[in-house]
Amino acid sequence: MAIKQRNESLELKLLRALNLRMNLSVKDSSYYLNLEKGFEGEQNFDIWSETLSNDWIIIDDLLLEKNNTFFQIDTLLISHETLFPLEIKNYDGDFYIDNDKWFTRSGAEIKNPLLQLKRSESLLRRLLQDLGFNFSIEPYLIFVNPEFYLYEAPLNLPIIFPTQLKRFIEKLNMKKAKLNEKDSQLADRLLSLHVKSSPYKRVPDYTYATLKKGIICKDCCSLHTDCKGQALIHCNECGHEEKLESAILRSIEELKLLFPDRKLTTNTVFEWCKIIKSKKTIRRILLKNFKIMGHGISSYYV
Repeated sequence: MAIKQRNESLELKLLRALNLRMNLSVKDSSYYLNLEKGFEGEQNFDIWSETLSNDWIIIDDLLLEKNNTFFQIDTLLISHETLFPLEIKNYDGDFYIDNDKWFTRSGAEIKNPLLQLKRSESLLRRLLQDLGFNFSIEPYLIFVNPEFYLYEAPLNLPIIFPTQLKRFIEKLNMKKAKLNEKDSQLADRLLSLHVKSSPYKRVPDYTYATLKKGIICKDCCSLHTDCKGQALIHCNECGHEEKLESAILRSIEELKLLFPDRKLTTNTVFEWCKIIKSKKTIRRILLKNFKIMGHGISSYYV
């Protein structure tokens, strides 16, 4: 039973939009692609967690704070007075462990993901004590990518490999203990403590003037689109076509995401979409879908 489902973070949404409208640095591009890959891996695990029985409470993307320290739990499973905080990784390729340090097969050292899991477990345990709940905690590091392999892995590590996922879920479903009111109370309490906006967003500086304008293709994400008649947007890259109003509304949502404090005006949307030939078309769609505020040249939409 999922009481909080997974959504893209604001950071990922911003970087996804910026990646299409500006040239990200190598460092920012790598960070963005890692976020996309991580989110894809989490979604892959969600397919498995959907097969859990109703004797489980599932909370995805839980961001909590303890003593001014934030910690993220990719997926938290709650059974009868037991918490399973899961750290989900979408690594691919060959890795090995040497003296508790993790390396790629080429010899490049990476952050030990078990340390992140242990940190989250420790902070979660202290938070539970503050809340007055005496639950046991069983943390796991979950690898979902079938192309992942880890050499020299000790047998006692709390790791679930891709080939073990099916058995892991089956084992969880074999638990006979039923959820009780105390389990639900803790779930609701943790959900109420969820921090909705991460304080650690890493997004490059950008301005309205420097971003590329135009309507992005819904299918291939190209900016090589133009109007086809008065009702369609056509992509010159993949040939995908979309109703004009739908495409403009998508572009408006992107504009609001990137510039939440910028007033939504006919001229701004006309400039942002770029390929629309008539301001009357923009104004008609804005009037249909938003509320106009003010009059004349000072009017805007909310």
